[in-house]
Amino acid sequence: MDFNPYLTHASRAGDAAKGAIEKVEGLQNIVWQTRKAVPTDYENRLADQLEQAFAGGIEDLAPLVAKLNELGSRAPDGSAWTEPTFQAYMARF
Repeated sequence: MDFNPYLTHASRAGDAAKGAIEKVEGLQNIVWQTRKAVPTDYENRLADQLEQAFAGGIEDLAPLVAKLNELGSRAPDGSAWTEPTFQAYMARF
C-alpha cells in the first residue's frame, strides 16, 4: 500500500509532525504509513536525490543544498535550493 487511506485531513495539517499516531475509531490504522496520498513524481525525485547525497556522505545542510543543486534538483517554484528554502520545504513535510 502506498498511502494510509484512514488518515484524515487534520493529520496532514500537522498531527503527524508532532509524533502522534492518529486513532481512527473502528478502522484499521496503518501505523508505519503516514502519507495521505501517493508521493508525487517531484517528491520521489527529491527523495532519490537526497538518498544519493546521503550515500555520498553528506550530513550537513550547506553541502546537502549544494549537492541537490548540482544534481539538478530545484525548489517547488523552480528556483535553485537555498538553505532557507530547503528548511522551509522540509518543515512542511
